[in-house]
Formats: sequence, structure tokens, C-alpha cells
Amino acid sequence: MTPRNLFARHLISSLALWGAFWAGNGQAQNLESLKKAALPKPQGADKYILDNNALVVLGKSLFWDMQSGSDGRTACATCHFHAGADHRAQNQLSNPLGAVAVNHLLTESDFPFHELSDITSNRSRVTRDTSSVTGSAGVLLRLFAGILPGFGFEAGSDLTGDSPFSIGGLNTRQVTGRNAPSVINAVFNYRNFWDGRASDAFTGATPFGDSDPGPHALNVATGVPVPETIRVTNSSLASQAVGPALSSAEMAYSGKSWPQMGRKMLALRPLALQNVALDDSVLGNLVDTSGRGLSPATYLDLVKAAFQPQYWNSDQLVDISGNPLGRFGSPTNAGEFRVAEFNFGLFWGLAIQAYESTLVADDSRLDRYFDGDSSALTSSEQIGLDAFQNAGNNGGQCVTCHAGAESTLASVSYLLRNGPFQTGGRAGNSGVDVGFFRTGVRPILEDAGLGGLDAFSIPLSRAVQQNRTKPSSVLGLFKTPGLRNVELTGPYMHNGGMETLEQVVAFYSRGGDFPSDGNIGPGIEQHNLTAGNQTVLVNLLKAMTDDRVRLERAPFDHPELCVPVAAQQTDAQTLVPDTSNPQFTASALEQWAGIPAVGRGGNAAPLQTFEELLKGIGADGSRAHSLTEACSVTFPMPPQP
Repeated sequence: MTPRNLFARHLISSLALWGAFWAGNGQAQNLESLKKAALPKPQGADKYILDNNALVVLGKSLFWDMQSGSDGRTACATCHFHAGADHRAQNQLSNPLGAVAVNHLLTESDFPFHELSDITSNRSRVTRDTSSVTGSAGVLLRLFAGILPGFGFEAGSDLTGDSPFSIGGLNTRQVTGRNAPSVINAVFNYRNFWDGRASDAFTGATPFGDSDPGPHALNVATGVPVPETIRVTNSSLASQAVGPALSSAEMAYSGKSWPQMGRKMLALRPLALQNVALDDSVLGNLVDTSGRGLSPATYLDLVKAAFQPQYWNSDQLVDISGNPLGRFGSPTNAGEFRVAEFNFGLFWGLAIQAYESTLVADDSRLDRYFDGDSSALTSSEQIGLDAFQNAGNNGGQCVTCHAGAESTLASVSYLLRNGPFQTGGRAGNSGVDVGFFRTGVRPILEDAGLGGLDAFSIPLSRAVQQNRTKPSSVLGLFKTPGLRNVELTGPYMHNGGMETLEQVVAFYSRGGDFPSDGNIGPGIEQHNLTAGNQTVLVNLLKAMTDDRVRLERAPFDHPELCVPVAAQQTDAQTLVPDTSNPQFTASALEQWAGIPAVGRGGNAAPLQTFEELLKGIGADGSRAHSLTEACSVTFPMPPQP
């Protein structure tokens, strides 16, 4: 069955299951309390899961564990440590269309990336413009060579000459091509990533759902490993989770596979390098007596507690494709794997999804206002709410895209109410997938967004797959993000090109920055908001911050993390070489910052905003995550040849 036919089958079954219907024009809703939004439940996951609480323990451990990356220093959390997002300011630029300002330290003078002489008019003289993107620093460009038993870091070699992220022959960390969205409340998204490539159907190894229908698990219920096709729906978070783990730009050395990652991780002690708070809301009861890591001997122990035994309980050996080798016991060479190691992509995706599904921020002052506390919003914020929800009265039509309890049309619940396609709209939006719009942030042809193809050359757009629209009509479309905690998740937009919420609101007031190429969707027009209405809209956005996120109280508490914040330089053209590991001869020495462990009670100081970071506010301890604290993690030395 072709990927397209598989999708059609999934679409028909989903509509029948959910009772959804095709809508002529889905009607946007006003904002609501997020407490009214039902948590999407994965369909088809029960056959794999033994204990969901144990699954959350496994997922939180994997998400924050620096051993997960090929370098033994890069976790999922490295790009999602700050209100679920990333607010580092140096070595964060990429530029898919031109030269990269390698290791550049962002300052306020860099923003916005598209600057106009008159911020009220998108036709005024352009005083600054760049196709650069504020992304997230991942791993250095390296070729995978093998697992080093007992170590989080892997054998490999620097790849030189292929990376734009280098100066004078020394590599810095690669940077992603889009800004990192927050993982908080991401459980409500029907699809994840800015371009929607993380499918709602999780198939066990890649983000692309039914484009990748191959068997990605082995089931040993009959006593022999039997290939099994995985298909768990309502599981975009699992699809998203398996993307960065093997990405050669984000977490992995080029050429690594899931069985090889399983070989490494299942033998390691969870979070072994990092401090974990004794009152961590999920992990506290498992903290090792040393304070670092958890007391189970290995990740395999956590897998056994979380997953059904038919997916791990076997000592039969298979090759990297899952073919039985007719041998039992321990692998004796790099091409042999246990069944549990082969199934590690399944474990990783479902576990991280289970953890991220707990990260629901539904107790902002806006939520409390909708829950009946009329004093939760100030009068200014209530005026801002009126402007947000109404096109008249100097309003901005914000609910055209940011609607409902989730403050985004890209939600599972909106799809259930209105069907997965919209058939109305303007400027090329006819027939597009629900929740994806053009906003005029950058020219259409700079980034295809939803108009791109997945790794199997299948269109990302479901409407294009179903021949409901032309491929050209979905170029430049991006997923509408939810807005809770947006105060803490700058820089903004898919290109990270705006520093402040004030810049964002001014952008929407003038109707976007690139209207001439049809890069305008519903609600994006010149609203000419007064200065007063722009102020109250910003005030409303800040009222959407959940204080549990601001102070990292449970469920937003976490283990210790160290993040790379810069490559060390002696001058603009000279990086300092890292001589600590002889297998990597073309890597720059790095500067690290500590993110301390925090337990269920949270921090005394609030999280620093991106604007405060650039202004230098908070380094005195008045803000958390100011990126000035030292890293306390001791990185193991590589074995000597």
C-alpha cells in the first residue's frame, strides 16, 4: 500500500472514529480557559505500554539526559530548557540562503531582522534585512564511528569543509534552520514542528507518519523476533521526538541508527552526570545517593518497568535491519543487537511523548479569568482581550489564527470540530491544512514551510496529498503556535527575528513585512492599531504566562543541565581549538553555562526573558537561567587508544 493510500485510510478511519466532518469554513472561536481542552489520548499505544507512570519517568530522564546526544553533552532539553524553548544568544544564527555570522553574539541592535524606517508601514524604507535565522545550537558536524561501551559520548571524527559553522578550519556547533518552539502545551498540536512534518501518526522511527510505514519494531511474544509495523495516532509528540535524536545537526553524529543509540543508552545509568533534586516531582524517589542520576542500574531497567515484555524480553540477536542472526546472548560485534536495542526508537518516542504530555500550562491569569475570577485580569488586560478577539474597536483579528482554549487553530480539538482542511481564506490559503497560515514574516520562497517534502519525497501538506490544492498554494505556510508563556519564549516567529512582544504586535499592526508576493493569510492586514491598543495587547499576552512555568514549579521542574553558550575566540577570525579529545581535531573549545536542578517547589527567582538576557538584566540572581552560572557537570575523559 502506498504512503498516500495509507494516509487516506488513516483519514477515513479517523473521521469515523472522531465523528468529525468536512467544513466549508471552520469558524474561529474566542479564547477560553485551557482547562476546558481535553488532553489528546494516543490511540494504539496500550499494546506497548505496561505502566504509564513508569513511562513518564523514562521520558523525563531521556529528555533531560545529556548522555543522549552523540557527544554525551546534548539533550532534548538543550534546545528546550527555558519555558520549553531556547533563549541562548550566542552561536544561535543559521542562514540557509547565505553566509552565517558564526558564533555571533546577538544584541538588541540585531532586532528586528527586518527593520523599517516607519514601523507602522510595511511599504516604508527598509533599514535592515537579513535572511538569517535564530535557531538552536545542536552538535558539531561529525561522522559516527561507533559506540564506546559505558560512555555517553560516541566515537567519531570531525567533518571539515562541509559545514558553514566554522572559522579558520575549526567547527562550531551547527544551528537549526528555524527557531525552537516550546514543548509546553505542544501535546495539543495536531502536528508539530513549524512545517507540520511531525505527523499525528507515530510509526516508530521517523517523524513522517504514514510516509514511513515500514516495520520499526520486533515483537518476541511468540519466542522469535517478528517484525511489526507501529501505528499510534494522536501522537505527534512521539513523531517529533524521534526527529532530533538522529539528526546530524541537532543531537547525533552523521550515520547513527536507532539500534546503535539503543546499544548505548540502555547500558547507561539515567542522568548519571547530572544533579537531580530530591524533591523532583517525577524523579525524586529514584535519585542516587550521590545526588547525581537515578538509582536504577541502567535505562534498560526503566524500559522494563514501562513497556510490555514482548518488546524487550529476549536475548536473541538481530542485525541492524532486525533480521535474526540465529545467536543468543551478548553482542560480540558492532553489527549485532538485542531486541530491546532494535526497538529503542519505539521506546524513545512514546516515553518522551508521555513526559511532554504532562507539561500543560493551564493556570495563567487569563485561564483564571475565564474560569470565573473577574479580578484575575487588570482593566488594561481586559481591554487587550477585547482587542485580541474583536476586529472592530481597533482590534487585530488575532483569533483568526489564535483561537479556542489552546490559542491556536493547529490543535487536535479544532480539527475535531471543523475537519482537517479549510476551504476558505485569502492569498493562496484555499484548501490548506488547518492551523497553517502565511503571515508575511519572510518572502514565500525563502522557506517552503508546509510546502516542502518529507524525507520520503511526500508533500507535507495533507491538502496537496489529497489533490485538494496545488503545491504552490501551500508554500510559505507555517503552523500557528499557542500563546501561553509567550512572554518567556523569545525570540519570536519561525525565524526568531523579533526580540520583543512589542515588535511582534507592531508587525501584525502593519500587516506583516512582505505583502507584495501574496504572503498574507486571513487576519493579516494593516490594522493600524493605536499605540494604546498595542500596549494592551502586549499586556494581555503577558497575562497568558503560567506562574508555574515562570518559577519552574511542578510539573515544570527538572534535573540539572549544562548548555553550550559560545565557542571560545581570541579574535573575530580565530577560534580556540579543543584539544581534550584526540579523535576530534577540528573542533572549537566551548563555553558552558549551568542550569541548576530544581524540585517541585520551583525557583525563588522568575525565568529571564530574552529581552532581559540581551539587556543584561538578571545576572545578579534576580532571574533564573541568566546563563551566567558555571556548569558543575564533569564530562568524562575519552579512553586513550
